[in-house]
Amino acid sequence: QVQLVESGGGLVQPGGSLRLSCAASRSILSSSMGTNTMAWYRQNPGKERELVARLTSRGTATYGDSAMGRFTISRDNSVNTMYLQMNSLKPEDTAVYYCRATIGSVIYWGQGIQVTVSS
Repeated sequence: QVQLVESGGGLVQPGGSLRLSCAASRSILSSSMGTNTMAWYRQNPGKERELVARLTSRGTATYGDSAMGRFTISRDNSVNTMYLQMNSLKPEDTAVYYCRATIGSVIYWGQGIQVTVSS
């Protein structure tokens, strides 16, 4: 079993920045030859959860269209934590952001954290 805990959300003005963190209860991406992945998703009421960014054990990052050029996903294996640096935030980035880990065929989700972009 893996626990994922998100932090760093909150209220920010348009054009501002936030950094989300996802702390895992154990190592997930530390093996460069592994197949595990971690990712950020977001969701608004009545809408499907959408991929924001994904990171593989090998360090390959992919981004959803909404995040391209503005967000950066990264990790610190020494503290089993994944990050999402969000810059140039827009009101449409407002959502609950979820951390997800895929270990083999098992998917784990964090509890989610609210990000609100508003003046």
